[in-house]
Amino acid sequence: MRSLVFALCFIFTALRLGGQTPAWQPSPGHTQVPIWPGAVPDWQPIVGPEHVELANRPKDLVAGRPWLAVENVSRPTMTVYSPNGKNTGVAVVVFPGGGYSVLAIDLEGTEVCDWLASRGITCVLLKYRVPDSGPAYHADCRCNIHPKAPTALEDAQRTMGLVRFHSAEWHIDPNKIGVLGFSAGGHLVANISTHFAQRSYAPVDAADRVSCRPDFAAAIYPGHMTENTTGEFALNPEIPVSSSTPPTFLLQNEDDNVDGVKQSLVYYVALKNAGVPVEMHLYAQGGHAFGLRRTKLPVSRWPELVETWLGTIGMISE
Repeated sequence: MRSLVFALCFIFTALRLGGQTPAWQPSPGHTQVPIWPGAVPDWQPIVGPEHVELANRPKDLVAGRPWLAVENVSRPTMTVYSPNGKNTGVAVVVFPGGGYSVLAIDLEGTEVCDWLASRGITCVLLKYRVPDSGPAYHADCRCNIHPKAPTALEDAQRTMGLVRFHSAEWHIDPNKIGVLGFSAGGHLVANISTHFAQRSYAPVDAADRVSCRPDFAAAIYPGHMTENTTGEFALNPEIPVSSSTPPTFLLQNEDDNVDGVKQSLVYYVALKNAGVPVEMHLYAQGGHAFGLRRTKLPVSRWPELVETWLGTIGMISE
C-alpha cells in the first residue's frame, strides 16, 4: 500500500508540473538494477523515452483505483523485495502484464511483491522491455505481431539466471526459485517454463551459465496460449510443453473477455498430457486484469490458493 501511495503522489506531482512523467522508480528502500551489464541484445531504438502513465479513466479503474502503466522500456531492470520477517528461502520473479505494450507495474508488480514479501518470500520485480517484446495485438492493423527476437524472454531468462547466481548472497534456496505473471506476463511464464535449455541470447557472463529453469510457475489470466491460425482448441506451438516443464498453477475467469478461459484450459491439457503437476482454478466472474485488488468476488482470494499450492509442491512449509 505504501508503495502505491508513493507512486501515485510521484505521478500526480509530475502531471501537475506539466510535461511527460519520467521513468518509473520503485518506492523508497528499493533499488532497481539493470539486468544487462552492457548493450541490451536484439533491441531496436524506441521512439520516445521511458515514462509512466496513470490509467485513471472510469473504464481503467480496478477495484475503484487507478494503476500505473510504464511505457517504452528499453533498459530492463530488476527490483528485489526482501522478505519481511521469517525468510522461507523461496524467491519469485514477477512479470507484470500489459499486452507486451506497457507494464502494469503496480497492479501486477509492486503490489504483488508487497504480498509475497509479507509471506517471507523474496520477490524480484522484472521491468522487461516493451513494446513489441512478445506477441501483441495492434489496434491500428487489427492484427497480431510477433517480434523477430523474443526480447521479453531474453530479459526473463537473464533475470532467472541472475537470481540463481546470487542466491547465496540473497539468502535464497537455488532450488526454490519460481515465476509468477499476469496476462502477457502469464504468457511469459509459460514461455520461460518451456524455453530454458539454452539462452535466447549470447551469454554475457557467469550468470548465464547457471540454469534459468523455474522451479515452479504461476500464470494468472495468461494470454497468447492458443494456436490462432486454425481456430481449433490447440496450444500455441511456440510453447513446447515437456515433462521438464515446472509444476504450474493456473487461474482465470470464465467472463474474461480479453484472454478467454481457453487460454488456461489449453495449457492445462498440455501440461497434464506431459505428466507435469498442474493445478487450475476457474471462476465464473472477475473479468481480466484485477491483480490482487480485493472485491466481493471469490476470485479475489486467489493469493491464498497460491500460498497453499506452494506448500503442496514442497516450496514452503508451515
